[in-house]
Amino acid sequence: MAKASELKELSLADLQKREAEFKEELFNLRFQLATGQLENTARIAQVRKDIARVKTVIRAQELANANK
Repeated sequence: MAKASELKELSLADLQKREAEFKEELFNLRFQLATGQLENTARIAQVRKDIARVKTVIRAQELANANK
């Protein structure tokens, strides 16, 4: 699980890369759920929250750059 404090230290490109990785993982988890192969269903919620954290930090950086 990604912590917001860790994410704030990353660059915008790294954050976008991390978001893409989480989205791909979420896709794979949903696929596993549909086929009955997923063991830890709570992981889906964790990944969704990680995506939200990344998007929040990205938006905060965009706003900070816009105000400069």
